Amino acid sequence: MPAGKKRSSKISAVKILTKPRAGSFPGRESGAVRLLWIGCLIFLLLFILYPLARVLSEAGIKSWVKVFSASRWSEPLVHTLELMVLSTLFSVLMGFIYAYAIMRGGLPLARFFSFIPVLHLVTPPFVGGLSFILLFGRQGFFTKTLLHKDISLYGLPGLLIAQTLCFFPIAFLIIRGVFEGMNPSLEYAARNAGAGRFRVFRTITLPLVLPGVVSAVLFIAISVLSDFGNPMLIGGRFNVLAVELYTRLTGWAEAGTSAVLGIILLFPALVLFVLQRFLFYKKNSRLATIGSRSSAMPSALPSLPVRALLFIFCAFISFIVIAQFLAVIGGAFSRIWGVDSSFTLKHLTDSMSYRTELLNTLFFAFAAAAGTAALAALIAFFVFRTELPFRKTVDSVVMIPAALPGSLIGLAYVLAFNGGILALTGTRAIIVLVMIACDLPAAYRILSSSVQRIRTSLDDSARALGASRMRLFFTIICPLILRGIISAFVYTFVRAAGTLSAVIFLITFHTKLTSVLILNLAAQGDWGRSAALALILTVVIFVVLGLLRLAGGKQLFKDMFDR
Repeated sequence: MPAGKKRSSKISAVKILTKPRAGSFPGRESGAVRLLWIGCLIFLLLFILYPLARVLSEAGIKSWVKVFSASRWSEPLVHTLELMVLSTLFSVLMGFIYAYAIMRGGLPLARFFSFIPVLHLVTPPFVGGLSFILLFGRQGFFTKTLLHKDISLYGLPGLLIAQTLCFFPIAFLIIRGVFEGMNPSLEYAARNAGAGRFRVFRTITLPLVLPGVVSAVLFIAISVLSDFGNPMLIGGRFNVLAVELYTRLTGWAEAGTSAVLGIILLFPALVLFVLQRFLFYKKNSRLATIGSRSSAMPSALPSLPVRALLFIFCAFISFIVIAQFLAVIGGAFSRIWGVDSSFTLKHLTDSMSYRTELLNTLFFAFAAAAGTAALAALIAFFVFRTELPFRKTVDSVVMIPAALPGSLIGLAYVLAFNGGILALTGTRAIIVLVMIACDLPAAYRILSSSVQRIRTSLDDSARALGASRMRLFFTIICPLILRGIISAFVYTFVRAAGTLSAVIFLITFHTKLTSVLILNLAAQGDWGRSAALALILTVVIFVVLGLLRLAGGKQLFKDMFDR
């Protein structure tokens, strides 16, 4: 055969081997597959695209003119952007230093220190804001009991502290994943060439970690924009758009104004989301340039003074995080926090009167977690293992809620399902649906990654033996991605149990939730009962997580947050 033909056949073979495919048996999908696919499309259309379109249509010209003609809205907008920049900066900086200390510091107690951010991350979000008040409020343990000072940290200072502690675990886990993928031989080579420790850090380590830092910046910035509980509890007069959006709708019944504020809040979140998606795919395509995890070579250690400082830093952060948990426990068992610290069980016994809220929270969280994991698994399978239509469109649409602040999603559901044939407001179904919509992007990312790691040759073998597409899914794909399914379930369960910003628009007397109740009790100064409820819910969540971790293995939480 001529050389040119050999080259041509070799190139075509490479193209065939590298071309993404769903298997050798796409054929005509069965009725069950098409029916489930149509169901997924209807869900995305009704509960993601339609509510967003409803918000856009509600924001009429009069509402836009009203917002932009009033100078009062410039202050919350500036506050929102200021808080986003500062909280993101401090969170990423803390997460980077913490990750560098764990991965490159050679510290004693490194395994304990690495557990602290994960512990904090799987704790319900409202615990952070509540514990901040118990520790640093006017009757706080540090400010009043230890320092005997009447210090008010409400406003920007308190929000920065609370949000930095709340979001630095995310930065830590993202950056730690990048450190794990780096090959230490590059740093050793630079040291052997005569470069000092700081120069190696500046010219080798920092540039290689930079993609993870940027990814953490974008992810946390979106999370700060969506945060509702901390600004509501600690913000004081430092008003932000997420809270103003809620008060305009519930206090003034100005749906148009709320819609405009939500769209304004959407703009920076959408820009950050697009950047995050671009860098995520770019990082995946260049992952091999960073290095390999197969190297057993230990990393070069920093100097002894630097290691000592890193140890003190990690110990201090760990102390603050543990103090937050202890503050909630102390608040639950103290008669009057900051005034009378005598032991009492009254707050816990009083909390039993709120068992409806606790049961609602657990029921909704379980239902949302199960629904999200199942839906994400189906969509990931259909997108990456079939030739069904609209797969690329679905791959993008399913990630849209990740760019939407929780307050905007809650507003969208109120406007979309408050009347007509889709009148779901006030039902249990709408609470579960909004939880699924909020957490579907993260679950889909976890499970799509799991599905893509499975060789398509397994699909081909099963189809060649006569297995249907759905039998392939249930008997081969699901067992292989079981840990991913459990990870998606756990992630959604934790988020749903402590969710606040979206569901606060939708709860009624029959669908009351613990997170909203804790917020209301804390706002009224009832620290005892709010701490008791937070403690009960936290213990229940950790019991559930412990049981699921036995099923998911030691790498469960790592799989959840390393996607």
